[in-house]
Amino acid sequence: MPLSHEAHTKPTKHDDHIRMLVLETDDQHPDDHRERGSFGEVLDSVFKKAGDEHDPPLGVETVITYVVEEKGGSVPTMEDMQDIHAILITGSRYDAHGNDPWILKLVELIQSLWQHRPDIRFSGVCFGHQILCRALGAPIGPAPDSKWELAHTPITLTPIGAKLFNNPPFNTIHLHQMHQDHVLHAPSSATAPLLLPEQHDRDIHVWGSSATTEVQGVYIRRRLFTTQGHLGFDEGMVRRQVELRLESGSIDPVEDEGELRGVEDTAEWGHNGVMVAGAILRFFHGDDDEV
Repeated sequence: MPLSHEAHTKPTKHDDHIRMLVLETDDQHPDDHRERGSFGEVLDSVFKKAGDEHDPPLGVETVITYVVEEKGGSVPTMEDMQDIHAILITGSRYDAHGNDPWILKLVELIQSLWQHRPDIRFSGVCFGHQILCRALGAPIGPAPDSKWELAHTPITLTPIGAKLFNNPPFNTIHLHQMHQDHVLHAPSSATAPLLLPEQHDRDIHVWGSSATTEVQGVYIRRRLFTTQGHLGFDEGMVRRQVELRLESGSIDPVEDEGELRGVEDTAEWGHNGVMVAGAILRFFHGDDDEV
């Protein structure tokens, strides 16, 4: 059954390909939308680059569905998911711990799919990372002292993270960040006993941490691979996303002066978004099922 409010991108022309559903949970800044497209289109571009670098090259077909119902989107139903096996949830300015009706519907959908569709693999970026962990019972909340983590950030990998990212130099990767809330601790059988049986606790891993955020991503073999950092952000997107948060008052130019100074210093720096997309693509494809 076709999804409502959906757009398709054509797969890159390689012998093998992955088809993924991207659930868009926010609107781009108008300038970024004009230059790079929607959040789903930005991620499609990043994943296609990662697919070209895969050995052998791997095509990527993306179905994009906008789910913010108060702005005309629609959260899919279980029936919409018959031909879906890989789901990626985007970042958003909404709170993943919020109780907006569409957010609650999205949490319910994730939980139903987790229980009844073990063939589906889930990934999420920023808000997407947090909402997936929330659906599995993990607590979401502001960082200590409501501190923002902005722009270019080093992430120290755990042993599992090092394997997932093919042992990068200094056991560290870098991603642009744009968040104040974070996952306080990874999900477990204690937080969601019906979704995560106790015997699976040994398979739940935090793959990396930063100075501000202990849980930069969660990995569950064959089921879940999330990232707090953004894969597709460039300097323009970083600066405009900060601009939106300054305009809304969520970032305070006085209280968050130090973090804003970091944006000025690092927004233009390159990062490892394509590398992380490549690892998630391998996860979707099943290449790293023994990690």
